[in-house]
Amino acid sequence: MDLEIGLLGCGTVGAGVVSLVRRRAGKVADMTGSRPVVKTILVRDLDKSRGVTFEHERLTNKPDDILRDEDIQIVIETIGGIEPAKTYILKALQNGKHVVTANKDLIAVHGPEILRVAEENHVSVLFEAAVGGAIPLVGPLKENLTANEVTDLKGIINGTTNFILSEMTSRHIDFEEALVMAQELGYAESDPSSDVDGLDAARKLVILSSIAFQTEVHLTDVRIEGIRHVRAKDVRYADELGYVIKLLAVGRDHGGELTLAVRPTLIPKVHPLAHVSDAYNALYVRGDAAGDLMFFGRGAGSMPTASAVVGDVISLVRNLKLGYVASSPNGTLTVKPVVDREDDRYKYYFRLVVHDQPGVFASIAQLFGSAHVSMETVLQKRVDGSCAEIVIVTHELSTTTARHLVDELQHLPHLQAVECVMPVEPVTE
Repeated sequence: MDLEIGLLGCGTVGAGVVSLVRRRAGKVADMTGSRPVVKTILVRDLDKSRGVTFEHERLTNKPDDILRDEDIQIVIETIGGIEPAKTYILKALQNGKHVVTANKDLIAVHGPEILRVAEENHVSVLFEAAVGGAIPLVGPLKENLTANEVTDLKGIINGTTNFILSEMTSRHIDFEEALVMAQELGYAESDPSSDVDGLDAARKLVILSSIAFQTEVHLTDVRIEGIRHVRAKDVRYADELGYVIKLLAVGRDHGGELTLAVRPTLIPKVHPLAHVSDAYNALYVRGDAAGDLMFFGRGAGSMPTASAVVGDVISLVRNLKLGYVASSPNGTLTVKPVVDREDDRYKYYFRLVVHDQPGVFASIAQLFGSAHVSMETVLQKRVDGSCAEIVIVTHELSTTTARHLVDELQHLPHLQAVECVMPVEPVTE
C-alpha cells in the first residue's frame, strides 16, 4: 500500500529527500507494510533544474494541490524561513495531515503554536532535521533520555562558524578570509549574519532546551554573541595557552532556573568538543542517570538533512501503523524561569591593547588585585614600537566581576582597548 507524501520546496534538501525516499521506499514497505511515495512537489519555478530527475512526482506551484489533497497523509516542509512555511504547515495540520519539517527558524519561534495546532487536530509534527542535520538529537532527548533529569547541554551546533574558526586555526588566517572560503564552498550564505552573529545556533539551542529541560523557551531568553570580533591573533594565543576557540551553545538547569547562551568560548584541547572541526557539529549532554554523552556528526548538507527528514517519515509510518500520534515532544511542560546568572563562575580570557610603557602592566595587575581576581596566565606581545598586547587568563571569577573589570579597564590612562573577552569552558564541572 502506498503512503502518499507532499513535499513543500525542492531546493538542496528537498532534492535530497526525493532521492532518499525512493532509495528507502522498499525497505520501509518491508518493515511497515506501507510504501512512502512523494506524490506532489511544490516549487516556485516549474522549469528550474533541481539536481534530481523526477519520475512519477508531480510538480506544482499551487500549495492547495498538496494541502487540500485528501490522499496525501504526510507533508514534508523544506522551504525554510517563517513565511509562507508557517501558513502552509498550519493549513496542513488543520486539514489532518502529519508534518515533517527541517525548519529550525519556524520551530524555534513558533514551535509551541504549531504543536498546539497539531494536538488539536490529532496529527503529528516531527522535526529531527531542524537541529544537527543527520545527528539524532531531538529523538534521544525526547525519548531515550526521558528517564534522566538533564542539567547541561553544550555544543557546537552551527557548522558555518565551526568551519570558519577551524580554518582560522589551521591556516592562521583572519575571520574575513575564512568567511570568504566558507561562502565559496557553500557553507555560508552571501549574507552570513544569522550564522556568524550566533542567531542560527541560538534558535537550535531554543529547540533543544525546550525538549531537554521540558519547558517553553524563547529566543529572547538566549544571551547571544557572535564571532565577528574573534581575530587570528586570539586563535593563535588560545592555541599557545592550550585552548581552541569555538562558538559554544550552552543551556543549564540550575535547580529549576535556566541559563542559555551562545558565545565564542575557549575550550581546553583535552575536552572532546575541542576536536570537533570543519563543518561538523557536536552536542554534549549531561543527565543525572546517564552521565555525560556526546553526539557528533555532519550538521548540515543535502543528504545529512534528508537523512533526518526521511528518518522522521519512517517513524511516522510506523506510528500510523500502530495508531499512535505524537503531537508534542514533551507532554506537559513545566514553567522554569530563564535568568542571566551573574554569579556563574568561569575563567576568562582578556586581550588588551596598551601603550608600550613602563608601569602599564603594574596598573592592570593592581586593578585585577583590587577586584580580587587572580591571573592564571599572562602573555605580553609587542605589536609595534608604541603598542603592546597583554593577554590574561584569569582564575575563576563571576560574570559580574568580569563585566566590572571591563568597565574599570576602560579608565586606565595607558590602555587603548579591551579587544576581546571570552569565557573559558572547564574540562569538568
